Amino acid sequence: MTLALDKLADQVLGELRPGLSADVLAQIAPLSEAITGARRILCYGVGREGLMMRALAMRLFHLGCDAHVVGDMTAPPVGDGDVLFVSAGPGQFSTVAALADIARRSGARVICITAEPDGAVPRAADLTVHLPAQTMAADQGGAATSVLPMGSLYEALMFLFFEILVLDLRDRMDVSPEAMRANHTNLE
Repeated sequence: MTLALDKLADQVLGELRPGLSADVLAQIAPLSEAITGARRILCYGVGREGLMMRALAMRLFHLGCDAHVVGDMTAPPVGDGDVLFVSAGPGQFSTVAALADIARRSGARVICITAEPDGAVPRAADLTVHLPAQTMAADQGGAATSVLPMGSLYEALMFLFFEILVLDLRDRMDVSPEAMRANHTNLE
């Protein structure tokens, strides 16, 4: 049993590696520039993608950014100088599309992270980040490319990509690990 689990772990790690290739990581520089140039960053995603967006918002806050999660009671209005950063792994979610439209009409830039850059939401975004990974849109039959269920490969890559993004932002913004830690809540 242990050997089979070791093989599964190796397969998962092998599936993750292409999602962190040099071409994928090259997208971090323009993303970092957009984030550091924003007045506010509002993050949104649905389902497990939404959990990864919440994790990013938390780290952006730790960096000292004015970062929020859409839908939280304390999320401010979006407007000029702001960025709405959304996830649309399969390229289209009606709620994501609606929020992106509101943000655009309010003067904010829209950034979309996706596995399907030809989808409606990423095509309409000001900046698109492409993570090549299976999502729920292509997890069945011959389209399936991952041993992981549904969109787990995409969601795992989101987390890892975001952590590398945070390291890049930390250096660009000259924020020390100690300063980040000082922004962590003490109400846990």
